[in-house]
Amino acid sequence: MNSETSHMHILLIHQAFTSLDEAGGTRHYEIASHLARKGHFITILTSPISYLTGQKKSSQEQRGASEAENIRILHTYAYPALHKSFAARTINFITFMVSSFFKGIQVRKVDLVWGTSPPIFQAASAWLLARLKRVPYLLEVRDLWPAFAIEVGVLKNPVLISLSLWLEKFLYRHADLVVVNSPGYIDHVRNKGAKKVKLIPNGSDIHLFRTLDKGKAFRKKYGIEEKFIVTYAGAHGMSNDLGVVLDAAKILSGHTKIHFILVGDGKEKPGLIETAKKLRLTNLTFMDPVAKKQMAEVFSASDACLAILKPLELYKTTYPNKVFDYMAAGKPVLLAIDGVIRKVVEEAGCGIFIQPGDALDMSKKVLWLSHHPKEAKLMGEAGRNQIIHRFDRAKLAEQFIGVFQELIKNG
Repeated sequence: MNSETSHMHILLIHQAFTSLDEAGGTRHYEIASHLARKGHFITILTSPISYLTGQKKSSQEQRGASEAENIRILHTYAYPALHKSFAARTINFITFMVSSFFKGIQVRKVDLVWGTSPPIFQAASAWLLARLKRVPYLLEVRDLWPAFAIEVGVLKNPVLISLSLWLEKFLYRHADLVVVNSPGYIDHVRNKGAKKVKLIPNGSDIHLFRTLDKGKAFRKKYGIEEKFIVTYAGAHGMSNDLGVVLDAAKILSGHTKIHFILVGDGKEKPGLIETAKKLRLTNLTFMDPVAKKQMAEVFSASDACLAILKPLELYKTTYPNKVFDYMAAGKPVLLAIDGVIRKVVEEAGCGIFIQPGDALDMSKKVLWLSHHPKEAKLMGEAGRNQIIHRFDRAKLAEQFIGVFQELIKNG
């Protein structure tokens, strides 16, 4: 830590970093903002290509949080064809890894380097920069890559699998601390060689989703004023299993009061739109990605919110960001994910579990919730209270500050 002050300078390497002006997960923006308010300085190396859409960010999006005091965002090159193919995606990751390393060398007076995965390649840049700068290296694991990629069938090449597994072990073993955002990840990272592991779970910023009625104009805009709205917000990728949602919408097509909204983008979205047309679904609407600061309006217009992943054993380890945002918004959670996140929802009494991969079960649970508004309201209130007491982003950011300070002190 700088001798003249107790304030830290943290260097974060995060290709998918997003501010409130962008669509996507804003965990790191929220943590960075909390650090900045406490007087700490954070430099973020990120990509000008949106991780969600694969498109170049607008000038406003690229400015984003960089206008905030004590936060500096530096964009560095990444091959632009992020969603074109697996090969193009890999090139995108590697080019960012290289460019972020050289940009990171130019960042001066750093007290700690913060790497995050996925993509795991950027964590390699963070490790090397930390060693060159002779400062502590914190590795944050938000996703068990490459295990998830292998399980879902995205990563198939034996050579690439071997190299990825080697890189994963190397980074875990050489991190001064591995932070995981789900308790389901702890055993995995320890078994792969992590020496010191700390759980700082996913959560949400309770102030982003105040329970104000912002949804009337939204409902009117889409002609769904009198509907029971089920909203999914997030990526439209292979892992998200949104075909099941389309099947459930088809089953419920005779119940004209129920309407599904899918907000977001991803590689699978064009195919999902085509499937919806073939199924003649009039009770489902696809929406473009929405900036995080505008999601309060979408959630306010919703009666329930849906979280779903493919029924894979490894996905039982996850704490998806969207579930905590749904809870913060005071909406009942329809949860088609088993495992540790199911335990959170059921202990809080803030939602209903749906058997993953089962469109019929989903349709039954949606229908039941639509007929029980009192129970739905109580679930929403219970979820918001759980965020306040256990998963508030400001409290979790304080944990990060404590971890950073301890590493720097002992480094």
